[in-house]
Amino acid sequence: MTGKVYKSTGSWYVVKTAEGAVWSARLKGIMKLDGITSTNPIAVGDDVEMEPENEDEKTAIITEIHDRRNYINRQSPSHRMQHHIVAANLDQSLLLVTLRDPRTSQGFIDRWLLTCEAYHVPAILLFNKVDIYRKKDEEKFESWKAMYEAIGYRVVRMSVETGEGVEAVKALLHGKISLLSGHSGVGKSSFLNAIFPALRLKTHGVSGWSGKGIHTTTFAEMFDLPVGEGDPAAAGDGQALMHEGVPGQTWRSGGQIIDTPGMREFGIVDISKQELSGYFPEMRVLAGQCQFNNCLHMEEPGCMVKEAVRQGVIAMDRYVSYCSILDSIEENNY
Repeated sequence: MTGKVYKSTGSWYVVKTAEGAVWSARLKGIMKLDGITSTNPIAVGDDVEMEPENEDEKTAIITEIHDRRNYINRQSPSHRMQHHIVAANLDQSLLLVTLRDPRTSQGFIDRWLLTCEAYHVPAILLFNKVDIYRKKDEEKFESWKAMYEAIGYRVVRMSVETGEGVEAVKALLHGKISLLSGHSGVGKSSFLNAIFPALRLKTHGVSGWSGKGIHTTTFAEMFDLPVGEGDPAAAGDGQALMHEGVPGQTWRSGGQIIDTPGMREFGIVDISKQELSGYFPEMRVLAGQCQFNNCLHMEEPGCMVKEAVRQGVIAMDRYVSYCSILDSIEENNY
C-alpha cells in the first residue's frame, strides 16, 4: 500500500493513499536515507510503502521510503551536529518575507535561496505585510526586488491583510507541491487561511517586547488545495477534515502546500566552501573564469567574481552575504 506523508509528529505520521484513505502510520526501527543521518528519517512529502496494522483503526507500519526527487535540508535547531529534512518531493519553495513586524534579514533569505539551489527546488520570494510599509520599507523592497529578479528569482508583493497579491500567489500554487516557510509571525497561517478558509489555522501576532514572531505551527503539515470555485472538492469544510481520516470521503486537489514551523535561523548543511559560490546564480555564470580553479572569491588574484562586484554586475549586498556564509562554513568546519 503506497501513500504520501502529510504530517509528521515525531513518532507517528499521517499518510494519505492515492485513493484518499488516511492512515496513522509509524516507523519500525531506525532508518537512514541516502547516507543522511537526520533527526527525522521520514519527512512530509515522502512517498512510502505501508503494511496495515489495524484495519479498523486505520493504523499501519511504514516499511519502505521511495527515492526522493529532491528535498530541503537544514541544520537541526536542537542538535547542531545533525540535519533536519524540512520537506521532500517539492515542485517549488515559497519563502514568506517581512520587512517589519518581524524583520527578515537578507542573510536569512540568501541562506534559504542557496539551499533551494543546492537541492534543486525552484524558489519564490513573497514579501508580505506591504500594507504597513513606510517610505524606507518601500525603498528596501524595490531594491531587493530588483536585486533578486536580476538573478532569476520571482518576487511577489503581497498583503494578506488587504488581499493584495494573494490571487497571484494562488495561481502559482495550482497543481504543484509547494513548501511555505519563513520566520514566525510573517503570516504563514494567515496566508493559508486566506487561500483556504476551511482550514481555520490558529494565528498569533508578534511578541511586543522581542519583535519576533510567536510560534503557532508545531509540526510540518501538508494540505490539499481546492481545485477551483464551484468544484465539490473546494466547497465546505471537507478538505480540512481530510487530516482526521473521515471514512468514505473522496478527495481531489488543485495542488498541495506544506506549512512549516517558523524558523528563527536557517543553518546550512552539506555545503563546502568550494561549492558555495555555485549556489549563487550570479557567481555560477562566472565559473571557470577566475585565475585559480579553487578560487573562493576572497583574496585571490584574477578573481572574476570580485571584478563583477566592482563593476556592479554582482550586487555588493549579495557578495557581502556570500562572504558571511563562507565564514560560517569555516567556523562550523563543514
